Amino acid sequence: MGETVLELDRVVKDYGNHVTTRVLHGVDLQVERGEVMAVIGPSGSGKSTLLNLMGLLDRPSSGRVLVRGIDTTPLGDDAIARLRGRSIGFVFQFHHLLPAFTALENVLLPIWSDRGTVGRAERQLARDLLERVGLASQADNKATDLSGGQQQRVAIARALVMQPDVLLADEPTGNLDTSTADSIFSLLRDFGRERGGALVVVTHDPRLAARCDRVVQIIDGRIVSDVRKTAASA
Repeated sequence: MGETVLELDRVVKDYGNHVTTRVLHGVDLQVERGEVMAVIGPSGSGKSTLLNLMGLLDRPSSGRVLVRGIDTTPLGDDAIARLRGRSIGFVFQFHHLLPAFTALENVLLPIWSDRGTVGRAERQLARDLLERVGLASQADNKATDLSGGQQQRVAIARALVMQPDVLLADEPTGNLDTSTADSIFSLLRDFGRERGGALVVVTHDPRLAARCDRVVQIIDGRIVSDVRKTAASA
């Protein structure tokens, strides 16, 4: 077993006041450094709720979420936001770039948000990341001047600029053609392995899930299968 960077401990999530709907039923899940995990399941199974809790975008009704061993239960909103910004990166199906900003400025947004300023070293890191995703020549172009695939690559660079422990990707290739989707996933997987962070991908694509080290299946708010590939099948 490797180092656990993210853990869900008996996590329950309910929605509603007068009529309560239980979406997650006591989920236990550990994410280890360096692994590439797919989370699969039918629509309405709780995948997005699970990802929101893993990413500290929401709090469980009961149970604990731990990031790098830190129990987030007693933390206030400001502390949660700092921990999320410094430890967790996000890539979504829709990249949510700021259209008036350049590719470089979009990549630097997490650093601006966390520190209020950006130095020379941070700018160089952002340019290095854009080069790594094949967009060095587009660094000073506005987001609106980029194709969908290019914007998704910028979103990957943005997610990685804080060098997070965990990268969470929610259907990151869902609106891309097959060739671009394969390229985007390769970038996500390689970044996780090269930098020692974990990658968790929520996907409906069985081809993408098959390329992960581990596949977790969730149905009706419960994990029903958790399969790690052997070295021979990876």
